[in-house]
Amino acid sequence: MNQVSDAVPRLLRFGRYTLALQRRELLADGVPVDLGGRAYDLLLALIEGNGKVISNEELMNSVWPGRVVEDNSLHAHMSALRKAFGDNRSLIRTVSGRGYQFTAEIEEAGAGSSLSLTQAHVPTNLPERVSELIGRESVVEKVCELVIAHRLLTLVGTGGIGKTRLGLEVARKLAPRFADGVWLAELGPMSDAELVPAMVALALGVLPVSGTVSAEHVALAVKGRSLLLILDNCEHLVDAAARIAEDLLQGSAQISIIATSREPLLAQAEYIYRVPPLEVPEESTRADDGAPATGAVALFMARVRASEPGFVPDRRFAELAATVCRCLDGIPLAIELAAVRCSALGIEELAARLDDRLRLLSGGRRTALPRHQTLLATFDWSFELLAQAERVVFRRLGVFAGNFSLAAAASVVADDAGDADDRGVHRADVPDHIGQLVAKSLVVAITVRGTVAYRLLETTRAYALQRLSAADEFVRCAAAHAAYYLGVLESAQAEFENLPPSGWQTISGRDIDNVRSALAWAYSPAGSADTAEALTVAAVPLWIHLSLVNECRIRVQQALSMGRAVHPGESKRDPARDMRLLAALGSALFYISMGPDARAAWTRSLELARELGDDDYQLRALWGLWVDRLDRGGYREGLRVAERFLVVAESAAEPYESRLGHRLIGISQHFLGDQIRAGEHLDRMVGSDTAPPNLAHIIRFQFDPWVTARVFQARIRWLRGFPDDAARIVVTTIAQAVSLNHSLSLVNSLGQGACLVSLLNGDFEAAQAHAALMEAHCTRHGIALWQAWGRCFSGAVLVRRGDVAAGLRIMQAGFADPVARHSPRYMVLLGEFASALGTSGDYREALAAIDEALQRAEQDEERWYLPELMCIKGRLLLLQSGAGAQDAAEGQFMQAIACARQQQVLSFELRAATALARLRSSSGRAQQAHAELLPVFERFTEGFGTADLREARALLDQLS
Repeated sequence: MNQVSDAVPRLLRFGRYTLALQRRELLADGVPVDLGGRAYDLLLALIEGNGKVISNEELMNSVWPGRVVEDNSLHAHMSALRKAFGDNRSLIRTVSGRGYQFTAEIEEAGAGSSLSLTQAHVPTNLPERVSELIGRESVVEKVCELVIAHRLLTLVGTGGIGKTRLGLEVARKLAPRFADGVWLAELGPMSDAELVPAMVALALGVLPVSGTVSAEHVALAVKGRSLLLILDNCEHLVDAAARIAEDLLQGSAQISIIATSREPLLAQAEYIYRVPPLEVPEESTRADDGAPATGAVALFMARVRASEPGFVPDRRFAELAATVCRCLDGIPLAIELAAVRCSALGIEELAARLDDRLRLLSGGRRTALPRHQTLLATFDWSFELLAQAERVVFRRLGVFAGNFSLAAAASVVADDAGDADDRGVHRADVPDHIGQLVAKSLVVAITVRGTVAYRLLETTRAYALQRLSAADEFVRCAAAHAAYYLGVLESAQAEFENLPPSGWQTISGRDIDNVRSALAWAYSPAGSADTAEALTVAAVPLWIHLSLVNECRIRVQQALSMGRAVHPGESKRDPARDMRLLAALGSALFYISMGPDARAAWTRSLELARELGDDDYQLRALWGLWVDRLDRGGYREGLRVAERFLVVAESAAEPYESRLGHRLIGISQHFLGDQIRAGEHLDRMVGSDTAPPNLAHIIRFQFDPWVTARVFQARIRWLRGFPDDAARIVVTTIAQAVSLNHSLSLVNSLGQGACLVSLLNGDFEAAQAHAALMEAHCTRHGIALWQAWGRCFSGAVLVRRGDVAAGLRIMQAGFADPVARHSPRYMVLLGEFASALGTSGDYREALAAIDEALQRAEQDEERWYLPELMCIKGRLLLLQSGAGAQDAAEGQFMQAIACARQQQVLSFELRAATALARLRSSSGRAQQAHAELLPVFERFTEGFGTADLREARALLDQLS
């Protein structure tokens, strides 16, 4: 059930409610209602009953086909459904002894209304339509049909033919078909094929905060989604575009792709549609025979009318307009450029000059030239109509890839004061020159977050670059361009402490394409090694903020290699720059592979930082080495590195630095099982306040340190016997991480805090919600290792709730990755996994799993969870019927109690004491069991609603 195959999503309406079947969404007055999946299935089953009373058994068979489900599960989800209806809960009627009945009258909305409502909720990053697409009605209809019939459609045509606008219009028309949205990935500014997957991931909103961004990763991240992707301007990256298109299509049957390119991708299953020019009138056609009705003339007329609102064309004008459109071969961009000049030159002069220019370029045989040369003629004509200073500004603007500000433009295009003679460009005149270029459609003005920015269309930029090279100014302008963006990044870096979390977002959205372009030039043979290295160092925070860690790694390794080639003698190297580059490499590899390469980068960076007396980079390197030790299970070594961090931090000027050192020590001691000292150090880190949100600490140490400290503070509070306090702290950490808008900090707060504490408290509903949020967030951002972590938590919750088979399958899949299985984050889940195996009856595998966990805990000194592992082994031994099982189990429980008391972790002591008391009671020692359990229970002052305390209280009542 619940499969909708209609071409247009069906809408069912009843009262103020609308049910969007394809999107599986309930709306109240057009606003989505928060409704779980099972509750939605129940609602649909009730509606499909057409007013009949449906029994409990029928509902359970419909919602949980092939599974045995308790009545209380049905009642719980029915209550959630009624709660969602609020005051209208009476829409669902309970018929005593028979079942449930849906009482509302249902009507199915028509296709027209469904389009508008559904489209309003389709997510997208498409730009708003700024003007009507003229002359393309039949083409749009045709391309819509092709997209429906072929999952990969490439719109092929010459520059300026209108491929992008056509693709956007088709995407808007088809948006209701794609429940997960329509998305635009602009490849035009890209110069490196390796970065295409990252650009597509960014467009789709699945950019990872860890790991290499590959085509396979992007395909996995959107697997199962129903979406339409536009890959725009692929011609210079056709191989990379073809690869990612094929991977996306193979990974999901519900993805469709529109590519725009000057040449086919030659990808598997590609359908090529060559975008035709706008229809132009035949030479023999008279104006009164309908010439203006053709697409090309209609576009020309509309653009002229936009410049002159009172304009009314006469017959002569229409005839000349038809001539102009024919001379321009119906190419939309060329027609728009011509129309803008019409008001200045008049239609007669425009037609004459345009014709002369084309004839000059074609040698009298215009039809013999490819269309891109026809467009070049249009640019040449438009360019020569500019004033001298405007020509200079226009060609120099060609170095900008993407948006730029007036300040950026002035820094690049203005001449130095001594050079700005009558033929030069004065800085003060740049805004006026750009304004003229905007008016003449050579520069586009756009509004970004309330601020006006500028850009050149890709075809226009290509022409400007050609003119710039011909004027022998490219190197000068490219160097000025790189210097400007180096200054932007260095200024932002200097303002770290005052930069709010949105600061790097603004910079990244505005400048990333230009930073990439500047780096491409700096690393080219004509570039500058010094600029390349400096720009790479300055761009690291930008890459880290955007989680473009593979891009960061590539450029950093390139900078280090370039330095060795340009400065083969070690004495000629800049040690400060090398220190920063190596730290950046360590940061990038942190997300990819914290192995020998990362360790070597951090170690060398630390050596250089010591030589230079740079406390900041000593701390960064020590943090990296601390993480490396923990990831390898070296908790004792990690503690020593953390203590070295504190020594350096205490000598630093920044007062927060020493508190960061206490965080590292506290976390290390927590894993080692010294919860008292761990808590003291974390309390010193957190103190009575929270640091104001800024990105400095995140850029330096990958996570928000205050969020991480509170996560471990919550864990320790739970261990010490304060479960309610622990639950309150994790809620605070989630809110703080969300306010930072930093993905890795949020996932950290969920995985190491909220999921764990909720599971330990027995609050399975909260644990499931946190795990689902974590898994969804990891999937969205491609955090593969932590995505498996979230799945394992979900599996553990299913096991605890009684669905052992399903939960075990999920956990087994998560532990398939050996890296995940040996991660320090997975110790609790190893215990849960062993318990699940035992519950399933696989005692041999269960004992093998728990022994593996115990061996690792002893070997690595990861002792914090050791009491619970001992307790789990005791419970597993009791599941066997062999001789001596009870004695062995009793020994495990007593060891667990002793270990818990040594660490002073009351919660684990209670678990072991409860298990021991239950065992003693079953063997006729109820009085002893009561006497041993009661004092442990009475030491608690809160948390009596948690599962462990409820179980202990019930057992005490039974024993008394």
